[in-house]
Amino acid sequence: MREAKAFCPAHVTGFFKAHLEDDQNNLENLGSMGAGFSIKQGVTTKVEISTKDVQKTHFKISTQGYQSDKTDISEYVLNEFLKLGKFSDKFFDIKHEISIPVGYGLGSSGAVALSLSFALDQALETQLDKTKIGQIAHNAEVSCKTGLGDVLASYHGGFEVRVKPGAPGIGNVEKIPTHKISILMICFSPISTNKFIKERLSQINGLGGKMVNRLLETKNYEHFQDMSLEFANYVDVMTPRMQKLVDEFTKNNLKCGIALFGETVFSMITKDNENKVIEILEKYPEGIIIKSELDEIGARVLTN
Repeated sequence: MREAKAFCPAHVTGFFKAHLEDDQNNLENLGSMGAGFSIKQGVTTKVEISTKDVQKTHFKISTQGYQSDKTDISEYVLNEFLKLGKFSDKFFDIKHEISIPVGYGLGSSGAVALSLSFALDQALETQLDKTKIGQIAHNAEVSCKTGLGDVLASYHGGFEVRVKPGAPGIGNVEKIPTHKISILMICFSPISTNKFIKERLSQINGLGGKMVNRLLETKNYEHFQDMSLEFANYVDVMTPRMQKLVDEFTKNNLKCGIALFGETVFSMITKDNENKVIEILEKYPEGIIIKSELDEIGARVLTN
C-alpha cells in the first residue's frame, strides 16, 4: 500500500476581478485578479492506495472536521490523475481533514483540490511539475464552479496580490511581506459563491480591477482591509450583523475586512491588539471564531 499526505492553507479574498472568458476556452487561463491571504488552518488530505477488490468501487472519499456537502471537486482531481497511468486495479482511499468552516469565504474547495492534487502526485509517484499539480486543482475548482483564484493564492501562500489571473504557472501573484501579525475572524453563515458571481459580475469587476492597482502602490495590509470593506459595501454583501461588528471595530480604532464570499469578518492586527479584538468577537456567540497567522509557505506535501 502506498500513501501520502499534503496540506493546503485556507485562503481569504478581500476583493477581486473575475476573468471568466478565454479565446481558447482553457480553464487554466480563467480565474481572478485580486488580493487576500492564506492562514495556518486549512485542509490536510491523506491518500492511501491499495489493490482493488473485485466488488469495490475505485475510490472512497471521507471528511473529518468540518463537512463538505459534495465530493465532485475531489472526483475531478482524482480522474485527472487516473488519466496519467494504468491505475484501474487500484483503490483510492481519500481522507480530507477540514479545519475551517465550509462555505464561509475561506477557500475550502480550493484547499481540498490542491491538497489532494499534491497527495496524489506523491502517492502515485507521477512526479509532475509543481505547476502542473496546481493546474489540475485550479481546473477542478473552475470546472466545478466553486471558486476562481483561491488555488493560485494558496499555492503561493502569504499575503498576496494576484496581478494576473489563471492557474499556477499562468497566473501571477505578488507577495507582500508583513511583519508578524495575527489574524482573527468570525464566521456567521455561508453564502453561495456560484450564484453570487453570476449575478454581480460587471459590478464586481469595475471596482476590483482598480483596487488591485491601488494595493500594489501602497502594499499595506491596513489599506487592504479598508478596500475590502469598500468592496463589500459596493457589491452589497454586508448583512446587518456584519455591519454592527464592523462599526464596533471602527469605534475601537481597529481595522477589519470581509471574506468573499461568506458572512465572515476578519481582522489583520498586531499581536498587542489581539485581546481587544477577541473581546469584541466574543460578544457574538453565534459565530465561529478563528485565531490564526499567515501561512507563508503555501500548499505542500507533508513528510510525517
